[in-house]
Amino acid sequence: MARMRAVDAAVLILEKEGATQAFGLPGAAINPFYSAMKAHGGIRHVLARHVEAASHMAEGFTRAAAGNIGVCIGTSGPAGTDMITGLYSASADSIPILCITGQAPVSKLHKEDFQAVDIASIAAPVSKWAVTVLEPAQVPGTFQKAFRLMREGRPGPVLIDLPIDVQLAEIEFDIDTYEPLEVHRPAASRAQAEKALDMLYTAERPLIVAGGGVVNADAAALLVEFAELTGVPVVPTLMGWGTIPDDHPLHAGMVGLQTSHRYGNESLLASDFVLGIGNRWANRHTGGVETYTKDRTFVHVDIEPTQIGRVFAPDFGITSDAGAALTVFLAAARDRAVEGELPDRTAWASQCRARKQQGQRKTHFDNVPIKPQRVYEEMNRAFGPDVRYVSTIGLSQIQAAQLLHVYRPRHWINAGQAGPLGWTLPAALGVATADPDATVVALSGDYDFQFLIEELAVGAQFNIPYIHVLVNNSYLGLIRQAQRQFSMDYYVRLDFDNINSPEVGGYGVDHLKVAEGLGCKAIRVFDPQWIGPALEDAKKLMADYRVPVVVEVILERVTNVSMGLEIDSIVEFEELATGPEDAPTATVFRD
Repeated sequence: MARMRAVDAAVLILEKEGATQAFGLPGAAINPFYSAMKAHGGIRHVLARHVEAASHMAEGFTRAAAGNIGVCIGTSGPAGTDMITGLYSASADSIPILCITGQAPVSKLHKEDFQAVDIASIAAPVSKWAVTVLEPAQVPGTFQKAFRLMREGRPGPVLIDLPIDVQLAEIEFDIDTYEPLEVHRPAASRAQAEKALDMLYTAERPLIVAGGGVVNADAAALLVEFAELTGVPVVPTLMGWGTIPDDHPLHAGMVGLQTSHRYGNESLLASDFVLGIGNRWANRHTGGVETYTKDRTFVHVDIEPTQIGRVFAPDFGITSDAGAALTVFLAAARDRAVEGELPDRTAWASQCRARKQQGQRKTHFDNVPIKPQRVYEEMNRAFGPDVRYVSTIGLSQIQAAQLLHVYRPRHWINAGQAGPLGWTLPAALGVATADPDATVVALSGDYDFQFLIEELAVGAQFNIPYIHVLVNNSYLGLIRQAQRQFSMDYYVRLDFDNINSPEVGGYGVDHLKVAEGLGCKAIRVFDPQWIGPALEDAKKLMADYRVPVVVEVILERVTNVSMGLEIDSIVEFEELATGPEDAPTATVFRD
């Protein structure tokens, strides 16, 4: 066997496991690892400006394609603590990323050495595994175990902490005989599939709820085939958006309190049976459990056994990978189709489509200042079905999920549960790194955009082009709307008169100057008729300069977005669409 430093073995394992893209920042305690990357040359690297941003870049990279695992690297101490938000976000959404940190020497861990912190204990609650490696010979096995854990069962992140003396120590290691550990994923049995189909077929008004587990399993095609075979309409969750195209006849709309459609909620409330696959019944999807579950039967399929019954007890639970479950469901359904045992769901599916046509929200407003609905209408018009959207949280994300259209899995990339502000920009850089030929469009409100705005320089330095639509009302809009119940508007305003930029009209930060100062291109729009041309110009600038392009749209200061506390009592603050002229990019109004 060859004799090498432990970090050389670690880098060779990364390459063999297929994790060849890293995002991070070097530092004294992690420099040995960087020296190994430099020596071997098989790991591509993007230099972030903030370690939290690097962790979100790794998330975006992983989320962009099946099989990807993004790697985030930082030095000891604060680099690891900066990664915690990324670990939390990845853990919450079942996203495998590998975080690697440097550490003080083993002999100094208990002596309050400079930037020595027990990062493994800090990271443990937000990762599948967090470990400080104390013996150099354990480095290969630790990385091998990490990759199995990230991929197995419910996917998730791992943190490996490497003391500097462990990194530098020499070990015996043979990469030619190294093999990744076998990954086990539970699979539904034929008997379980038959029981679930019995329950499905006896229902009169069934729905399928497709969650992020369908995306993680790369099983969207199986889902659509199963829905078409059975004729059952599909409700994608926010994390499952794109598993069935928005314009598919069996797309029934999203359900929930915020990122939802009127027609989706109405169809769920009209249903009598729900088959949930790879979803977690998140509270923003269900609202009050009593309302959500009343008078309907549930089957829940999830890869994690303890997820079944966590929010409410289903009538039947199946522990299975979503792809494995759909495979056996399809086989059983095909056999029943041959026997002529498939119920006719045409009338029920037609009712769901009718709700979709009658339940559209209006998007076509000509107001100045611009109403945000018009922005999403223009985005639908400007970007085709191949666009990859990236967003995190806020009124911008909520309304985007109500009004944009997504046609493919992994084309709506969202920090679903954690929703950290600042996530969008670095995650978009990660997505664009993973798919450099794609049209990647990020969407942020002004506050989300400002959190990690310095990462625009990363896109400029490494020529990572994408379009960032910035909807600016100079407000913490979601928090302002939530404060209405307290009759206050307290510390949520971001506006001020910028003495250097009177042209922003009191909206405070001049995002164009900041973006340009960081090496990017930027456009500002005040009138709705110029949104479309600005987006077309952004495409050209992105192609010509290969840098991020910011399109800032100045909005009206206050917009209340449709939402509520129960799925049967969503408050609509704007008039609804009465025909194609009110929602010209709605899929149901297309010729």
